[in-house]
Amino acid sequence: MTIPHALAAALSQMPALAELFRLFLSGKHLNRMAEPALWAELEQHEASYVGLFAALGFELRLDARGFAWFHNSDANSNIGKISRQLALLFMVIFDAQANAGKALQRFTDWLIDSAWLAEVYKQQQDLLDAEGLNPDALVELMGRACNLGFAVPEPAGWRLLPAVCRYLDHFESLALTAKTDGDEESTPAAEDWTADAPDDEENS
Repeated sequence: MTIPHALAAALSQMPALAELFRLFLSGKHLNRMAEPALWAELEQHEASYVGLFAALGFELRLDARGFAWFHNSDANSNIGKISRQLALLFMVIFDAQANAGKALQRFTDWLIDSAWLAEVYKQQQDLLDAEGLNPDALVELMGRACNLGFAVPEPAGWRLLPAVCRYLDHFESLALTAKTDGDEESTPAAEDWTADAPDDEENS
């Protein structure tokens, strides 16, 4: 089989290539819950997609909990404004739910609405005001989270998607480090969150 024919045969096994590439290149996360057909296609031909994207200079990562993304391994000390605000949004959501006795690993079960976000704002007003986030801005930020594959809109509000595990993992890691160091547990600063979160360059 000639190289062009071999390439054509390989690409024929990846019918969602263009759609997946556009999705990942935009900075969005693919979630099994939100897009099961695309997820099944990616999972079925995982090695082919990972190899092809690697040849193009992109590192595709799949998490067994049901999400995938283009990973940026470059350390980025200058986290963009949107990245910082998303980190802060998820941070205060987790903090409020932990205080309410909710199991953080069940975050995909939570229904978040604008009234609840307003209550969270009251609890963390000083922290959120410092970042310029009022209740209306939190609602707008949830829309950004949806664009990037971290949440999905529902008629009564929003639900978080498995990709938020990237933030939750880091939250728990920071909390464990603080506990190991003998410090009092505290809410991590936004700058402590993972540096390869979506930045201002990514399209929505």
